[in-house]
Amino acid sequence: MADKIKLVVAFMFVAAGIAAFYALHESAAVVKLAAILFGFLLAAAVVWTTEPGKRLFAFGTESVAEAKRVVWPSRKETVQTTGVVLLFAVVMALFLWAVDTSLLLVVNKLMGRE
Repeated sequence: MADKIKLVVAFMFVAAGIAAFYALHESAAVVKLAAILFGFLLAAAVVWTTEPGKRLFAFGTESVAEAKRVVWPSRKETVQTTGVVLLFAVVMALFLWAVDTSLLLVVNKLMGRE
């Protein structure tokens, strides 16, 4: 029950930050941004104290650790793969253009519009 109340309070902080953003429409952009960020930071602090929030932050920490274990491709592999993808896209575009043009010519001949 306490977690639900905390989540409602967090939602209210977010809503207050958004309301402050619009209420300060004549203020500088930095002030409006600070207001909305303050609301979101307060909400994050409240959510952090709930059980679902603790699980969410633990999941985020585990995700970062998992991303560090990923073997990323080298620069050479990335450039080669990008080149193959771009070449395939160009060849496919040319093929589709040729098919479209051929079908247009056939339809025009069949309809006697040449």
